[in-house]
Amino acid sequence: MLIPKADRKKIHEYLFREGVLTAKKDYNLPKHGDIDTRNLFVIKACQSLTSRGYLKTQFSWQWYYYTLTPEGLDYLREWLHLPAEIVPQTHIKQQRSHAPPRGMMGGDDRGPRGRGGPRGDRGDYRRRDAGEGKEGDAPGGFAPSFSRGGFGRGRGAPPS
Repeated sequence: MLIPKADRKKIHEYLFREGVLTAKKDYNLPKHGDIDTRNLFVIKACQSLTSRGYLKTQFSWQWYYYTLTPEGLDYLREWLHLPAEIVPQTHIKQQRSHAPPRGMMGGDDRGPRGRGGPRGDRGDYRRRDAGEGKEGDAPGGFAPSFSRGGFGRGRGAPPS
């Protein structure tokens, strides 16, 4: 498919800037949601880049999800005449806070593997009510038996 160079440049610039791209599988959509060009142009340009190994495509629920590969990064950098210092948003490391996750430094009254804590163990509510009889409970000596004389799954009829 012939795509105007201006539209192809918009698509490639967006792909390089973000590193990822989504497109709804609607070939008649007049405009793509993020790029000022036809949705068909976006899908076909990405299809071309995928066939050359520059994008990875995932299709789910009538949407295409495109991810830039390292080869695609080099190709777009050369095609757009960009220096090596400029990288897509998905390749930039996020700054994390220097505070460790909760419970990582110790010092609290937690038991082994971080369980216990001030609220107690998960089974505490069962132990608390164990001595009290609730209304509607079965008597203490109740022991149901589920054998029906050998007529169940995989057993033969009882001997005569």
